[in-house]
Amino acid sequence: MKILRYTSCLAAGLLLLGACSEDEVTFPEGEGILIETPVEVECGGVYASFTALYQMKSDTRYTKAGYVVAETENPTIYGSVYDATVSGDTIKATITGLAPGREYHVRAFMNEYKGGVIYSPDFTFTTGEGSLEEQLAYYRGPSYPDYYVDLAGWGSRSQWNLANVHDPSVVKAADGYYYMYQTDASYGNAHTEGGHFHARRSLDLINWEYLGGTMPALPEWVVPKLNEIRAGMGLEAAAPDENLFGYWAPSVVKVRDDLYRMYYSIVVPGYINGDNSWGERAFIGMMENSNPADNAGWVDKGYVITNASDKGLNFNVSPTDWGNCYYKFNAIDPSVLVTGSGEHWMIYGSWHSGIAAVKLDPSTGKVAAQLGNPWGSGADIAGYGKLIATRQSGNRWQGSEGPEVIYRDGYYYLFLAYDELSVAYNTRVARSKNIDGPYTDIRGVNITDNGGDALPVVTHPYKFANSPGWVGFSHCTVFEDGEGNWYYASQARFPAGINGNDASNALMMGHVRSIVWTKDGWPLVMPERYGAVPALAIAEAELAGDWEVIDMAYSFANMKESASMTLNDDHTVSGGVWDGATWSYAADNSILKVGDTELYLKRECDWEDADRRATIVFAGLTTTTTYWGKKSL
Repeated sequence: MKILRYTSCLAAGLLLLGACSEDEVTFPEGEGILIETPVEVECGGVYASFTALYQMKSDTRYTKAGYVVAETENPTIYGSVYDATVSGDTIKATITGLAPGREYHVRAFMNEYKGGVIYSPDFTFTTGEGSLEEQLAYYRGPSYPDYYVDLAGWGSRSQWNLANVHDPSVVKAADGYYYMYQTDASYGNAHTEGGHFHARRSLDLINWEYLGGTMPALPEWVVPKLNEIRAGMGLEAAAPDENLFGYWAPSVVKVRDDLYRMYYSIVVPGYINGDNSWGERAFIGMMENSNPADNAGWVDKGYVITNASDKGLNFNVSPTDWGNCYYKFNAIDPSVLVTGSGEHWMIYGSWHSGIAAVKLDPSTGKVAAQLGNPWGSGADIAGYGKLIATRQSGNRWQGSEGPEVIYRDGYYYLFLAYDELSVAYNTRVARSKNIDGPYTDIRGVNITDNGGDALPVVTHPYKFANSPGWVGFSHCTVFEDGEGNWYYASQARFPAGINGNDASNALMMGHVRSIVWTKDGWPLVMPERYGAVPALAIAEAELAGDWEVIDMAYSFANMKESASMTLNDDHTVSGGVWDGATWSYAADNSILKVGDTELYLKRECDWEDADRRATIVFAGLTTTTTYWGKKSL
């Protein structure tokens, strides 16, 4: 006996086969039915049709025929079962209720009378893209966990995705990938196994592949440069412990398709002149790479800038004299931008006097001006940059850092991280027609010349229902995909004591969110993270119902919790900050108007939902308050 090898062809959706006799088929021992591998006849976004040939011994009967389908190999009748029709020697069925764009496994089966279940070999197929309506109905968001304690260790780094992210910088490279680089920080310090300025990449901003450290060890120039400056200040050479250096907040910029520059911060441990003097300085250096896919290809190009002081050699400032610290500018947190005219600028700084702007030489990536000694009067240190943002004029303890600068539609936008990073961190934004200022906020407050708290609040510690909430939510990177879509990415932290874990505030998760721009050109970061939800137009009929709303008026170190609001069918509002107001909807620009406030709508993933289904969210602002909201599922 032999197994017949059928010769088949697929023509106009029909499988044309020659018949065979029982004598030409070898049946498995003890079985009277043999089923061939299914053949896909038609496949859509949510369904697929199959045929499968079978042979049966003359003394065998069957009681049921059908198909089984699953997202894992070799599905059985204990999963999803679909009845089939049997016509001649063919088992036919259409399987429905599938999700678009997903890979499945299918097997035909027959129940042998007074015998077992006979299965065909496994067949793999992928459903079609489907309509936007189908995609939305079956949408499920990313499945990776936010509370990633079990995956935090170095041995699980291939599963990190956006776990252990801090102070990210994202650039879209010529190969289509988004590359992310970050501060050396992780839960349990797992990152210390793999160098510095760790990298990951993604094609879709959802699934991130961990690549490893880009810098294997402290650059050779750092300690000699430190001691060169110390010698000029009349100080002895230092030998700081290399295990205590800080590797903070890189910024990556694409200069051209074959040249990428990473500006990074190295923070030196210790004090300038013993325990009763201000802390030692920081440096910004730079690396280059022709292809970021080669994560080991970063070549260090050395020193760019260091802390500048306008106090000369009067460096014996107490380390607790916050408002009078020794340095004017702090050489950390670079953000580098190539302007439309080809100028290269670096915006940098943290606390101290505020944020500085310095012009770079495009050919070298280094500071264009001659850098003299990093101490002296204002004129002596002019090459170290120009103050462009200050939160408290005349006070060296700013509570602002992490600048990020972008250009869009005639304005340079300066995003700033405010307050301490473990809980209170929040994001603000101001803008200017010139990269070096003056920058003004949404109220017209000049934060370059006069200082002050910039508004609007872009992100703030927050909590939707069914979530522990997020704190420490700032120090952003803002980037565009080349098609006019803008994104905001930063870290956010769990509050302390989650799941009984005293260290849960050290769990840092990377958040990537869409930005929607208001009619007046101000950025609104969406209240839910990006999850590639199908962009089906939002209809007014979808808006009536219950919502969660967060009033993000600034409140130091407090999570702003959501309140309930109902949009009634009669276009009135019940509950929340707009209780008693009326609502209307402009479908052409997806703006929901509640009272006098315009709220910009978007479909996003509901990360607080157990299945991470799609929902509708909004963000809106006034000159004093930002609002976030989402439709309750």
